Amino acid sequence: MLRCDMLTRDIDVRWKSEEDMAAETLLKKYRPMTETTYYTLLAVTKPRHGYAIMQFVNELTEGRIRLGTGTLYTMTGRLQEDGLISIVSQESGKKTYGITEAGRELLLLETERLKYQLKNGLEILKGGLEDGEEA
Repeated sequence: MLRCDMLTRDIDVRWKSEEDMAAETLLKKYRPMTETTYYTLLAVTKPRHGYAIMQFVNELTEGRIRLGTGTLYTMTGRLQEDGLISIVSQESGKKTYGITEAGRELLLLETERLKYQLKNGLEILKGGLEDGEEA
């Protein structure tokens, strides 16, 4: 299970079990997360095959992100290898992917990180903090 204190952004590593070390490795590898990874994980919160993932991401981002087949299949292989997604069915050569619990937790952590990033950006752009002030 991934555990991270969102206020301090510290990973609890007082007792490093094998599971904790694996979670720490995933956090280091996927945070910050690329947009393509983020949107792919969002896409597989419901089971989807490759082409459906590509369509979902294209529609959700209004064409801003278009996943190519090479990018998608390389990424799904890596996400599967890291335990963030799994194949939930395979019929007629079509693999249908779904997010795992670890993938969902990582996606939630990244969404929280992005929320804070956006909040900070909007605050500064609206003139909320002066130079030298602490957030």
